[in-house]
Parts: sequence; C-alpha cells; structure tokens
Amino acid sequence: MRYVCVLLALSLGAAAVCSAALAGASALAGEAPAEAGFKEGPIMLAPSDPARRPVWRGWLAEWRERTRHGLAYDDSLYEKEAFRWAASCYTCCFAMMGDLEFYDPEAGRYTPEEFVASGERGFGGYDALVLWHAYPRIGFDDRNQFDFYRDMPGGLDGLRDLGRRLRERGVRVFIDYNPWDTGTRREGTSDVDALAALVAAIEADGIFLDTLHHGSKDLRPRLDAVRRGVVLESELDMPVREIARHHMSWAQGFKDSPVPGVLRNKWFERRHMQHQTRRWQHDHTGELHSAWMNGSGMMVWENVFGTWVGWNGRDRSILRTMVPIQRHYARVFVGEKWTPLVPTEAEDVYASRWEREALRLWTLVNRAGEPRDGTLLEVRHEPGTRYADLVRGVEIEPESRDGRARLAGTIAPRGIGCFLAARPDALDEDFAGFLREQRRTHARRHFSTTFPKRQERLRPVRPTKPYAPADLPEGMIAISGGEVRIEVTFRKRECGTYAAPLKRTVTLSPYAIDAVPVTNRQFAAFLEAAGYEPRHKKNFLKHWVDGRPPPGREDHPVVYVDLADARAYARWAGKRLPTEDEWQHAAQGPERWKYPWGDELDPQRCNHGQTDGTTPVRAFPKGRSPFGCWDMCGNTWEWTESERSDGRTRFCILRGGSWYKAKGSRWYADGGPQPTHRAAKFLMMWPGLDRCATIGFRCTLDMAAAPDHRMHPFQKGRGPRRQKDAPAPGRRPRPARRLDAHRQGRRGAARSQSVGSVGRFKSLSVLRISRLSRQVLDSLYGLTVRSWAAWGDSNRYQLPRASQWNAFGVAHGVVGRK
Repeated sequence: MRYVCVLLALSLGAAAVCSAALAGASALAGEAPAEAGFKEGPIMLAPSDPARRPVWRGWLAEWRERTRHGLAYDDSLYEKEAFRWAASCYTCCFAMMGDLEFYDPEAGRYTPEEFVASGERGFGGYDALVLWHAYPRIGFDDRNQFDFYRDMPGGLDGLRDLGRRLRERGVRVFIDYNPWDTGTRREGTSDVDALAALVAAIEADGIFLDTLHHGSKDLRPRLDAVRRGVVLESELDMPVREIARHHMSWAQGFKDSPVPGVLRNKWFERRHMQHQTRRWQHDHTGELHSAWMNGSGMMVWENVFGTWVGWNGRDRSILRTMVPIQRHYARVFVGEKWTPLVPTEAEDVYASRWEREALRLWTLVNRAGEPRDGTLLEVRHEPGTRYADLVRGVEIEPESRDGRARLAGTIAPRGIGCFLAARPDALDEDFAGFLREQRRTHARRHFSTTFPKRQERLRPVRPTKPYAPADLPEGMIAISGGEVRIEVTFRKRECGTYAAPLKRTVTLSPYAIDAVPVTNRQFAAFLEAAGYEPRHKKNFLKHWVDGRPPPGREDHPVVYVDLADARAYARWAGKRLPTEDEWQHAAQGPERWKYPWGDELDPQRCNHGQTDGTTPVRAFPKGRSPFGCWDMCGNTWEWTESERSDGRTRFCILRGGSWYKAKGSRWYADGGPQPTHRAAKFLMMWPGLDRCATIGFRCTLDMAAAPDHRMHPFQKGRGPRRQKDAPAPGRRPRPARRLDAHRQGRRGAARSQSVGSVGRFKSLSVLRISRLSRQVLDSLYGLTVRSWAAWGDSNRYQLPRASQWNAFGVAHGVVGRK
C-alpha cells in the first residue's frame, strides 16, 4: 500500500507534514508523538502500564480528530435512514447454503426458520446472514459465481422468497462477491452491473466483499440506483479512507495486545460495524473480548466451507449474554462518549465506559483463567442513581461513600461483566423485562471449553447380487480384490479432507468394474427402459438436445447427472457405484501407479482439454489402467459410493479429474487430469447445483468368487512392468536381468512390443518348475514372442519374462508346484 503525506493547516498558518507510515491502514492519519511510541494499526494496541493509558487515550482522540479533518470525512451515508440498521448489526452468521440446518435435501426446501431458531438458542440470535454459495465448489465446471446463485433451489425467485422470510424474523441478508472469479464463464457485462442486478432480483441487504479491503468506487452508486440501504462489508482490513462508503468490515485475525486495544475503524466512526472472527480457533474469547470492549460485533462461523469448527459452550454462553445488551443499548454504543480502559479494581480485569445523556454503562472483560470476585469498579455516584448488573440481570445496591460507588460482582474465567448506572428517568419502560430475560440467559450459562466434535458417517454401500466370474455383464472387468494398500492425497484447501485415514490398508472383496464410464447412449437406453424421471429436474442432462444425446456424442460419458441419478442407473443395471477404494485400485493397479499408465503424466494418453469438451470413452487406448479400464484420468470426474455427512455438511469423493480446468485463481477446485490417488471433496446441496458438465460415473458389482487367472491374471501379483522411464517414486530403477544368449536373442526383437493381457502375467509369483524342462518352456516362450509381436503399438504391456511364463504354466497346470 502506498503512503502519502498530508499537509495539515495549523491555526497559526504554519504548514506541517505528517508522515503516515502505518501498517496497512489509513494513509492520511497523523503520526503519534515520538515520545508516546503509539502506532496506528487495525487494532490500536494498548499500553500495559496503567500510568500511560491517559496519554494513550489522548493520542487516540488526537489521531481521530486529525485524521477526520485530513480526509474531510463525510458521514452522510451513515446519517441516511436506510443505512442505520447496519450500526446495530452485531451478530452475523456465515451460512453455507448447503448446510443441512439451512437446507433440507430430503424435503427439497430451505429451512430458515429452524436455522434462525437454532441461532437464538445457541448465540442469542443473528442480525444478518451471509449466504455463501460457490467456493469451494466453483471450478469443477465453468459456472461462475452468479450462476451458482441462479442454480440454487428455486433460482433467484427462491432466494428472494428466502430473504423475505429471514427479514420477517429480523435477519438481514448478504450475498457474496468473489472478485477472483475471472476464469469461469463470463457474464457479458461487468461484475458491478451483475452484482447490482443480483441485488435487485433477490432484494439483498448487503454484499460481502470476499478477499477485498474495499469495493470499487462505481459499486456504491450502482447499488444505490437499484435498492436503498445496501451495505458493503470487506473481508480484509479496510483502510480508513474507505469507511465513508462501507458501513461494515471484518476484524479478521487482528492481533490484540494483552491489555485490550481499540478497533481503529470503530474508533474512527462509531457507527461503523466490525465483525470479529478467527475461523479456525476453538477458543473465541479473544474476539469476544475485543467486540465487547469496542461495542462491536461477532461473526458466527462454524461450518467453514464444509469443515466443522463448532463453538464451545463457554463461547456460546458469552455471546448469548452480551448480544442482547448491545442491541438494547445500541444508541449508547454508537455515541461519542466512549472511554476505553478506564481504571478497574481487580487484576486482569479491563473496562470501557459508554455514556449517553443520564446513562452510563461499563463493559468488562476478565483476561485471566480464574474468576474475579469482589469490587470490580469504583465510579462517580450521584444520589438517586440506580445500578444494575446486566450480565446477571439484577439491580444492585452498591456501597457508596464520598461521592463514589463501589460496584462488586463476579466475572467467570475469560468471561465478561457489565454494569449500568442511570437516573430513573433514563431507564426505558421495558427495563424490568429486559433484566428478566438476562436472568434467564444467565441461568443457562455454560463454562465448558470442550470442542463440540461431530461424527462423520459414511452412507452404507448397498451390495449387488453376487456374480460368478463367468457370468459378468458385457463390458466389465473382474478384479480379485484382496488386501490393498491405499494412499490418498488431497489439495486440502479450506474444505478439509474427511475422516477416513489417507493411508490405509483395506481388504477388497472380489468385484467387477465397468471398463468405460457410462455413456450418453447407455443412459438413454436406461431412460427408455426404466422411465426414470428425477424428482428435481434442474440441469438434468442439460447438454442433451430434445431429450436425446447430442448428435455425434452418443459414446461420450454422460454428464449433468447427480449422485442420485447415477445410483438410479446402477440399480436398474443390477450394479452399484464403486467405492473410492475400489475405484482407486482399478485405476492404479497393484503397483499403485500415479497415473493409469505409469508415474508420469502423458497428455497423449488422456483428455486434458485439447478438444475443449468431453471425448469418446475409448478415445485413448494407451491410457488404460493396469486392469484395462479406460478414461480413469481426465475426460470427466466420476462419482464414487462415498457419500458422507456430519449432520451439517454432506459431501462425496470424486475421482479422476476432467478435461476442464478453471484458470486465474488458486481458489478454484482442482481441474484437469488428476493422479489415481488424488481425491476431491465435493460438497453437495441439491441436484440443480450438484449436476455438473464435468462429472460422470461408472458402475461396479460384487462377485461371488475371485476370478481365475485366465480371466484375471492380477490375482496374486503386482501388475504389468513399469515403463522404463517411469520408476516408482522413491525406488531405484530395477536392473535388467542377465539372460542367456538363446533367450536374449528371442526377447530382444520384441522388447518394446506390448501384448495386451499376456503382459499381465508379471503379476504371478515366480514359482519353481518341476515337471517340464527348461527347454520346453523356452520353446513356449519363443512361440509367444512371435505370435504376439504383430500386435504392435495398439497394446501397451511388455512381454512376460521366462520366469513369468513359468508361473503362468504353474497356474494353469502345465507345470507342477514344488
């Protein structure tokens, strides 16, 4: 950020230059006196020495006056009636729209009433919700951030109805803007115009500016032209010069001093609302203390992009207690008479004083891990003043002497306190009712700091009818299963991974898997035979033309199907979807190759976007897996039978990657071909959103017994020979075996040839030979070389060595075991 100098005209006509070398903040604020040593920042850090606090308060007042003058600060937007709600918007909830408390996928409807009621019980209620929609889903296909709102249940009309239902309960609605979304489908208009149109369509009350310090200058007038009172809230630290145009900003991850400091933007403009948040913390008392001492707000965020980071009982209890006080005395907290860090009478207890007319209020925090009892404050006393402990919800009679009153009470470890002093005529008519509600809240107080874990559950896999190896449906490949080592990698991002260990040894029962993904042609046959119609048709087979596959793309993988659509097809076919472990084993083989063909990505073996769309499922014969499966890297992602839920987030693991890759931001989901061990956590909501242009599927079924070697030669071993230029990660290349001249001559002519399924005989154990002589076996080996040499480049596996041929003979009874 650039820093400029401000020329301040002094009263005597002299000019002085004030340099503002300040961390990421206003470029127009004056420098603190050198002897004071105080610095501007997102939080104005407080001195630990009580003797220096009067000087610090004087510096704060001087800084505010000088900065407002230097900016020629205009507070007209804060004065407008349409925007006044923002100053008391204390509790904002970051709501994932796919959260199972916010949307019921079984009923197919939003549940805002239940969501708001849960917030009342847990946090004292919400004043606003951010309707978070796209990230971390955006990037799996080319839908942009505005498309995600359009594809929500009911579309934009449904969102408008949702907003109205929330406002009936006193909750304002924010939409989210992602400025980094530049690599997906373009709107044909500017983001500013698209945002204004979206706000008008759904009647939004605000825009959350993701990853931004502030919005563009032309955004404010465009919003004012379509709807009154729409506020802007930045995620990152907002410069002071932007406060006039932005009513809100996040106080995200601000580092406070041990003695509570002052939020710069709140101090500058008392009506500016800041929401404290540290999304990954399990202890929120630091943010709660800062909000309480500054008369500011909190961001409630438990479902962090699909990762559960729930609030503990103590933090919920503190927020439930303080929010009603803030709302009831909102006019006090936005007033000009705010005195931070007034003296207290207890160690580790700090207080701010707020005044308006004949009313004084003190907000206290206990920084210690032990309770503080007894006298907490000594304040000016006037005859007739009434006092109350607003945390406990009771009026108190303090000890008073010589014009001073001693306010006593108890503050829990890391807890808060609040005292009120007022003339009787300054108390509102509902004061007694307010105290009564506070007593009820206090009776529910909670001190537990235990993290509220959630149990993630895997949806049970429905087995199929067991098939005998000889009775498999056409186009399926038998895999014997057995003990398999699975290693999974994630690009974790903020959506996290999942509960299953990323390194695990599993025992797979024998199964068979489709050699190719289900095609448009096959899915059309299913629809015709089964008469299937999804419950929600939004985006179902969106790419089809007049209810039929696009001409010329009959053998492309079917897309725009959600998990339920894929399961319906599998049930009709007598199959099921593969588990993620079954899918990975079929893709990488027993050698655990990084890609189906080896350990190096080869763009010639897969669809990586070279045609800007899907390709036929058998377009890349050289890209088949060790078991012979096609299209397990690139072309389309594939659903797996791995649906999980923790009661708030429902997701499925996708495998394989796709042809599409969104470019321009690291926040997009992974795109392009993916390694066989790479998994993607796909957050689910409803079919209209879950159906993508880049997600297809293949099926599997259970087998009654393991296939024999004639059907599946991988039963015991490791798989085909690794490409010479692609040794296993961390392994040295295997040295070539020395062969006698007779076998060396026969083998050399066909060393680079590949021979389909014969090459898989390498997986057999090397066994000793007892019945047939070496000469007979060598003759059989030579015959095989000559017979298969004509296969040429259309096959991908190298010829078996003589020892492997021996093993083949043992397996088929040609030779005996020792």
